[in-house]
Amino acid sequence: MTIGLDDVVAAETSLSHVDGEAGRLIIAGHDLEELAGHVDFEDVTAMLWDGLVANAATGPQALLGEARQRAYARLAPLAPQLAGLTPVEGMRLLLASLPDAEEDHAALAVGAAGVAAAMAVRGAKGLAPVAPDPSAGHAADILRMMRDAPVSEGEAKALDTYLVTVIDHGLNASTFTARVVASTQAGLLSAVVAGLCALKGPLHGGAPGPVLDMLDAIGSIGNAEAWLDDAMARGERLMGFGHRIYRVRDPRADVLKTAVGKLKGQDNRIAFAEAVEATALTVLERRKPGRRLDINVEFYTAILLDALGVPREGFTPLFAAGRTAGWAAHAIEQAGTSRIIRPQSRYVGAWPAQAA
Repeated sequence: MTIGLDDVVAAETSLSHVDGEAGRLIIAGHDLEELAGHVDFEDVTAMLWDGLVANAATGPQALLGEARQRAYARLAPLAPQLAGLTPVEGMRLLLASLPDAEEDHAALAVGAAGVAAAMAVRGAKGLAPVAPDPSAGHAADILRMMRDAPVSEGEAKALDTYLVTVIDHGLNASTFTARVVASTQAGLLSAVVAGLCALKGPLHGGAPGPVLDMLDAIGSIGNAEAWLDDAMARGERLMGFGHRIYRVRDPRADVLKTAVGKLKGQDNRIAFAEAVEATALTVLERRKPGRRLDINVEFYTAILLDALGVPREGFTPLFAAGRTAGWAAHAIEQAGTSRIIRPQSRYVGAWPAQAA
């Protein structure tokens, strides 16, 4: 019997496929490398929703722009309640306030996720929310609402690449959670909130932040090799290296590394991170010969979002802003099966005493 559902097929989907042995991620029939950095988030969302959401392919930028505007009208009055909450907790509060019975609920979910991510990051700092610009691209508008400052074309493109990269990734913990909730016919917004709650866990969506903690601890490239050697001697994991599923390259790391390279030379530490990556790969090869431990998505997620001025506590909300499009698609796909997800468990507790 398999414990933890590893290798158990729990759903059939046309949304995404993860091939860990080949280092390949397919999104709606396309390799990730064909999409991230080349096709806008709104258009990839439309591809993912094809056949699931009516009119998804008709003006997806306008669809999500209107959804952000509609979501902001509902969420802005809740801004005072964000005080004292972490950004991901604030995002959870905001999304949980939306009703399931809503027209265009998939678009509203994605629009609301973008607005809620920006509001929650600002609210945690005691800052007022910034209204959306429905004419702007989704990525550019999220970053502008979060920073309350103009966003350059290069910055918008970098965040758009990130949102596409994390839009869907097979039956991961949060997506499976969203599908379980959707299978009960609880509603799409409830499924999205459930996905966010699963993503909140540090073993899932909270992983990129510690990459920056590692860079902080290293301090300078001159310290990198000794610091990394000492960390491995203590049995510590090097944050941002290796992946449970990908046995070779993580394709998401590759596309994000390319996106990050376009931001290099500004006031950021991209060059330092690249040097740490090279040093870490050398140390890993020396200490674990024959075992391939490439960078994973968390490494360049942290570097990219840091370069865009996103605080560490905002990383998970932005992850959720991108993944909500995938959660919504999975929720609709699962609800269409009209079958509740109900796995079995194996009882290992005490049995009642047998009657004499």
